[in-house]
Amino acid sequence: MDTATISLVISIIAFIISISIFFILNRKQKIASIDGGNGFNSRPLQLQAYERLVMLSERIALPNLISRANQPGLNAREMQSLLLESIKQEYEYNLTQQIYVSPVAWEAVKNLKEQTTLVINQVSAALPPEASGIDLNKILLDVMMKQQKGQLHAIVLEALNYEARKLMK
Repeated sequence: MDTATISLVISIIAFIISISIFFILNRKQKIASIDGGNGFNSRPLQLQAYERLVMLSERIALPNLISRANQPGLNAREMQSLLLESIKQEYEYNLTQQIYVSPVAWEAVKNLKEQTTLVINQVSAALPPEASGIDLNKILLDVMMKQQKGQLHAIVLEALNYEARKLMK
């Protein structure tokens, strides 16, 4: 073998090695950009958080809350307390999910909780002291059906779904 052939073989080997290194480094860089560079991918936790917040939003939506918490024989004040306690427990159970979702998503869920609590308290305050829990539930459902701008929980669900879909892209 002459020097030109050896030089050509060495050049080809160097070219192959440099291409291999380029692809390896490029792949590592893509992986690092996905997982933050530390080998940990938070995307599954974020998606799970959005899933749990969707479930929370569904559970504290008035129609679902009323059907789940309805107990015959309670007066309106007792039903009010039961509904509010259910909302509080659901919210507190999912409180930690805020670290995995956007501030906008968490604020939407928080507003849904506060708005639902406000509606329950306002309707309950307008009822006479002798009103039954069934009366409270009926009026709450009527109020929900008459909302002009659409039900708040549907808007919150739409926002949560939108953000979760953005994560999945």
